[in-house]
Amino acid sequence: MSNSSNCSEPDLKPYYAITYTVILIPGLIGNILAFWVFYGYMKETKRAVIFMINLAIADLSQVLSLPLRIFYYLTGTWEFGGGLCMLCFYLKYVNMYASIYFLVCISVRRYLFLMHPFKFSDCRRVCDVYISIVGWVVVCVGCLPFPLLRMQHQDDKNACFVDLPIKKLDLPTSIMLMTIGELVGFVTPLLIILYCSWKTILSLKERHSASRDLGEKKKALKMILTCALVFLICFAPYHISF
Repeated sequence: MSNSSNCSEPDLKPYYAITYTVILIPGLIGNILAFWVFYGYMKETKRAVIFMINLAIADLSQVLSLPLRIFYYLTGTWEFGGGLCMLCFYLKYVNMYASIYFLVCISVRRYLFLMHPFKFSDCRRVCDVYISIVGWVVVCVGCLPFPLLRMQHQDDKNACFVDLPIKKLDLPTSIMLMTIGELVGFVTPLLIILYCSWKTILSLKERHSASRDLGEKKKALKMILTCALVFLICFAPYHISF
């Protein structure tokens, strides 16, 4: 069993390289265009622009590390030092959970400003900036266990990413870490986004809503459903298989 698994693992590396190459160019162009578009909406307070910019930053941090990943999966060796390897490995998880965090922020922001416009009218870009800073700190600290559990050994100086050895943990610790990760990083954000979608859909059925309010609600629902779709497509497969 062990020999067959070792032989089959290198066969996936060209697939990884091709996949990351396909993602690299559209991802780089898309994020640059996103920054340009968001800059035009900086004065808007209803569009959660600050959260969108942070979402683009999270994606761009991962995209910029893709050339190193592509090089490694094509050559099979890491020539850039253990520190950079750990940084790239770490950025993968920071990108994922920061993206999840800001998708939730966008959904909640649109929901609150739609359903309670006067109550939250004073909490605009300044609040969004503070919420973003707190989110980055929590995500960066929360993702530290990922590289710490995959630290390089002296015998594996040229190994990185999927080839990094996993530190052995006892079963209770492993179950605890996986449960916390799934609940905090996937289940709770998913429930929040679904709740915002459900409440916004219910608000569309209110008969006394003015046509202008109805238009705003449809825009908000479209934004929240987009966040839910991106969330499910990008992050559900990883967490379900995890």
